[in-house]
Amino acid sequence: MKCVSTRGGDSVPLSEAIARGLAPDGGLYVVDPLPKTVAFSDSGTLISHAVEVVRPCFYGEGLGGELDAIFRAAFNFDAPTRWLDDTTGLLELFHGPTAAFKDFGARFLAECLTRLARPSRRPLTVLVATSGDTGAAVASAFHRREGVRVLVLYPDGRVSQRQAHTLGAFGDNVTAFKVQGTFDDCQRMVKAAFANPALRDAGLTSANSISLGRLLPQLSYFAHAALAAQPGLKQPVSFIVPTGNLGNAFACLLAKQLGLPIGDVVLATNANRVLVDYLASGRYEPRQALATLANAMDVGAPSNLERLQHLFTEPARAVTAQWVADDEIRETIARVDRERGVVLCPHTACGFRVLERLRADGDRRRWIVAATAHPAKFEEVVEPAIGRKVPLPATLAALLERPSRAEPLKADPEALAMIIHERSGIQPA
Repeated sequence: MKCVSTRGGDSVPLSEAIARGLAPDGGLYVVDPLPKTVAFSDSGTLISHAVEVVRPCFYGEGLGGELDAIFRAAFNFDAPTRWLDDTTGLLELFHGPTAAFKDFGARFLAECLTRLARPSRRPLTVLVATSGDTGAAVASAFHRREGVRVLVLYPDGRVSQRQAHTLGAFGDNVTAFKVQGTFDDCQRMVKAAFANPALRDAGLTSANSISLGRLLPQLSYFAHAALAAQPGLKQPVSFIVPTGNLGNAFACLLAKQLGLPIGDVVLATNANRVLVDYLASGRYEPRQALATLANAMDVGAPSNLERLQHLFTEPARAVTAQWVADDEIRETIARVDRERGVVLCPHTACGFRVLERLRADGDRRRWIVAATAHPAKFEEVVEPAIGRKVPLPATLAALLERPSRAEPLKADPEALAMIIHERSGIQPA
């Protein structure tokens, strides 16, 4: 299967696209053309559905024969849909080791890159920018893997206290950097590093959602949820996906394009409404990210928009989006806990609030809201709203007991290039 950059250029095999992370021209890799639709089984496990939906993309690839083993190693936790009533489900994506949906893609990518590095044993430097959850998931997935160094960049003061602690709690081959800027600054620094040929060609790879190896496994849980909800339904189930950088939401849209029984897809954002405005006006106007209660979605220049524009000539006909203000996030967390006995993280609360708006307009279809993270990761927001402590998942509690350390870093691509040079011996151009 071949992949092309969203900005043009020669096609490359999927395994090469996964290893590179970002295309040399600065674009994002996409599978093009998409594989032909296959028949999907309604019954099955998360892993069997994962293999079923992703395997056509790996046709002709060496990794294709290892997908069963890759998914079994990566997905050693589930993604259940919790139905609150006959028409409202929560797709719980927070049962992994760092209690966020990013665990699925990060662990799959780590298994792929470990196998791809076997012949040469060339050391890898995994570079990742995070708005809160990605960094810990990547750190956990690559922690203590031989021949791999992980550099995590996060915006200082713009992640929750528990997120910041987990980002710096791994040590060993993982180094966390608290950047004096926003997530968009972190993302800009990562892209600049990949634009440097000397760094890119000497073992640098990405673990952000710009990586195709992070994106493809995210199709799995949308496929599993859609297929499990399908028997006896006349209409396919629809999804609301909280989103910042558009990776998880794009995965849902891609699953639909591959023939999964998915109805409408609606994006839920916080006050960083770049995607909402773009879909309404057709004009993309990136801007400085605002700090909100749903901090993992504080993105002012969503990278995966390039993939959306590549897949759809008229994106606004394929997907809609709504934004949710901070006061609505607080109110939704408190009310859903009070009325339904369910505690939501701030990002999931954005999705649930959008669903309530649809219900108020008379929509009675079956909807699933992607529950992207465990509420205990955002205790500063959630606990005051519900008036009590949120129990910690065991894996998250263990991380919070570890010592944590992050190094300060200027929001400057040259400063990052020097770090990469010093830590890995790669000479920046």
